[in-house]
Amino acid sequence: MAEKPQPVRVLYCQVCSLPAEYCEFGSDFEKCKPWLIQNAPDLYPDLLKEADSKEADKVAQQLQSTALSSGSADGSAPSGGASASKQEEVKRLPGGKIKRKEKQEVVIEKIVRNKRKCITTVKGLELFGIKLSDASKKLGKKFATGASVVKGPTEKEQIDVQGDIAYDIVEFITETWPDVPETAIFFIEDGRKVAAA
Repeated sequence: MAEKPQPVRVLYCQVCSLPAEYCEFGSDFEKCKPWLIQNAPDLYPDLLKEADSKEADKVAQQLQSTALSSGSADGSAPSGGASASKQEEVKRLPGGKIKRKEKQEVVIEKIVRNKRKCITTVKGLELFGIKLSDASKKLGKKFATGASVVKGPTEKEQIDVQGDIAYDIVEFITETWPDVPETAIFFIEDGRKVAAA
C-alpha cells in the first residue's frame, strides 16, 4: 500500500504575510530581514553575513565615537553624528521611500476640451500660503469666469478656471500675491515646463 502524502508545511513571514522564500520579492523586504534572520536563517544565508558585518560596523563606529568624544574637549563629534541620523530619519518614509521637499512653484497649464473650450489649471499656490478657495474667488471675479478648487490627478488640490487666461493670469498672480515671485511661475507647453519670466 502507498503511503499517504503528507501536507507541506509552509513558513509564512509575520511581517509581509508571504511565504518566507518569497519575501525578497515583496515590497517590505527591508522590514522582513530581521524576522527572516531569526526564523528562517537557512533560506537567506547572505542576510546572516550582512547582519554580522553591520553589527561589526556598529561596534567599530561606537568605539570610534567614544574615542572621539574622550579626545575632544567640547564633545561636539558625537552630537553631530546623532543629528545626522535624525535628519536621515526625517527624510525616510515607511517602505524605504524618501520624502523630497516640494519646490515652491506655480504651474499653469491650458487644457483644451470639446474642440474650442479651454480650462486653465493653476497648481502650487498653496505652497506660498495662499488659501485656494479665496484665490479661486478672486480669479473668477477678475476674469468673469467660473473658477473652482478641484483635486487633480495626483490627489492635490488645484484651481480650474474656465477659459484661456494663461498669459493674463501671471500678472494678476504677481500683483495680488506679492509673495509669489514671477520666477516661480511656469507654464506647461507641449508637455515641457517653460518659465513665465
